[in-house]
Amino acid sequence: MTLSVGQPVEDFSAEATGDTPFRLGDYRGKQVVIYFYPKDSTPGCTTEGGDFRDKIGEFEAANTIVFGVSRDGLKSHENFKAKQGFPFELISDRDEAVCRQFDVIKLKKMYGKEHLGVERSTFLIDADGKLAREWRGIKVPGHVDEVLEAARELNG
Repeated sequence: MTLSVGQPVEDFSAEATGDTPFRLGDYRGKQVVIYFYPKDSTPGCTTEGGDFRDKIGEFEAANTIVFGVSRDGLKSHENFKAKQGFPFELISDRDEAVCRQFDVIKLKKMYGKEHLGVERSTFLIDADGKLAREWRGIKVPGHVDEVLEAARELNG
């Protein structure tokens, strides 16, 4: 099933930091930002997470909860979250089920070699559980501000 803007996002469960299993359906009535990033503790991923961290109060004011997702395990996530002071949970997707649901596993090139990896992407889900906006293949600078603006407009 392909995700489309305006369509309901299929409910899913996954392991998350904070000893709390994540279930999308638990957040009905709130907007949810799910951002996918390649790897804990790498420069771009640290910057992106820090940008969400620094704006978390503004997201909360817009009735929006933020979650980060990567294929790293919970121990790596807990360390990354603690070191960076992230006030939101990180979802561990070691089996790539969530990544596949959102179609963010893409063929990438690094040092001339091709491999499958997570394409940096963000999804905004409305309070009714429908996909409101998506950003794929994003660049980090300015991205969080764009997501925040969309969340505010949606919360209207």
